[in-house]
Amino acid sequence: MTYQETIGYLYDRLPVFQNIGARAFKPGLHTTRELCKALGDPQDKYPTIHVAGTNGKGSTSHMLAAILQESGYRVGLYTSPHLKDFRERIRVNGACVSEEFIVDFVNDQKSNIDRLSPSFFEVTVAMAFSYFEQAGVDVAVIEVGMGGRLDSTNIITPELSVITNISFDHMQFLGDTLGKIAGEKAGIIKSDVPVVVSEYQNAEIGDVITAAAQVAGAPLTFASDVYEVSFMTLAEGKMLVDVKNKISGTVVSNGLAADLTGAYQLKNITGVWAAKEVLIAKGWKITDDSVRRALQSVSAITGLKGRWQQLRQNPDVYCDTAHNTAGLTITLAQFDTVCKGTKRFVVGFVGDKDISTMLSLFPKDAEYYFCEPSNMRALKAEELRLKALEHGLIGKTFGNVNEALEEAIGDSAPMDAIYVGGSTFVVADIESL
Repeated sequence: MTYQETIGYLYDRLPVFQNIGARAFKPGLHTTRELCKALGDPQDKYPTIHVAGTNGKGSTSHMLAAILQESGYRVGLYTSPHLKDFRERIRVNGACVSEEFIVDFVNDQKSNIDRLSPSFFEVTVAMAFSYFEQAGVDVAVIEVGMGGRLDSTNIITPELSVITNISFDHMQFLGDTLGKIAGEKAGIIKSDVPVVVSEYQNAEIGDVITAAAQVAGAPLTFASDVYEVSFMTLAEGKMLVDVKNKISGTVVSNGLAADLTGAYQLKNITGVWAAKEVLIAKGWKITDDSVRRALQSVSAITGLKGRWQQLRQNPDVYCDTAHNTAGLTITLAQFDTVCKGTKRFVVGFVGDKDISTMLSLFPKDAEYYFCEPSNMRALKAEELRLKALEHGLIGKTFGNVNEALEEAIGDSAPMDAIYVGGSTFVVADIESL
């Protein structure tokens, strides 16, 4: 098969969550273990770092990978979903997996795929683990797909577990309280393996994670109890921050430049800082210079896109992959601070989420351009327009994000600002990304 035929086979043969939602969700580790067993358990051949969370796990994974790479290590990085190209999910030192490897892997594993009937995600996890072994990585950063306890990636025993932010998302799978969701995320905690939690949010979440760590005998650090990352200013497209050790009261890094400028990155950097300190204590060679180089160029080093990314100026256009209430609350507040004229929103959502709370976050004194992602789960633009109208949001409908964005730009004065988002898949459809 050619590469395109191989990708077509994966999408056609296997249930894909991003396309069909709940019908593709296959919790449990048995199938992934069987796939990896047939490959000689490649996930056990190199050290790993496991990253879970509701929001921030992708950015955190990319930042950690960048730091390790700038420290001289050969680094594998597995994340999901992809934005433009399936190969984005599997990278080594920022470079995407080759088309040739994907074709060969699928051809070699067809009999196991037919025998085990795995999900799309289970196959891609096994593919990543196999590729990282073949590529001879020194370490791999592995982002959880959903939850943690029953996520396919959870067959690893990592050097370090990281849990970012926990909020309401995928409740039909993970539970309807923050405590239940925290329990699923805490499922990545392993016996004697250090765990870093980016922030102490509240007792409901903190108590669940603390209990899980105690049962596992896992050293636990709530990063926000130890470090404070403060925004200073924006300069030359970088966010300058200070990092303070709250226990000693000393500033451990001042004027640290970060190319990821979303306000929510302050929380992620806090967790990343604590994580790299744990790695240093375990013997990993990471210097202050390598951290500075990495954080000022994460996008260039690892290929991260779509996180509070500015696409153009006059009018300013920002996109962000925030797709739940917690994420949108922060990005919309930040958008409010950068807009000097009329606010314009190009938004779309998937259809299997309750978006009422998210819609309530958007301002009524703005212009709206409702669209739909090119995804089987897409909420139709006209249906979105009617739902938005219930919240006092008035706008026009478009067949796709690019048509909507083109009209929004055409309607704008130079001082206006445009926000594009609502769904990862809307951002993925932006042609200029």
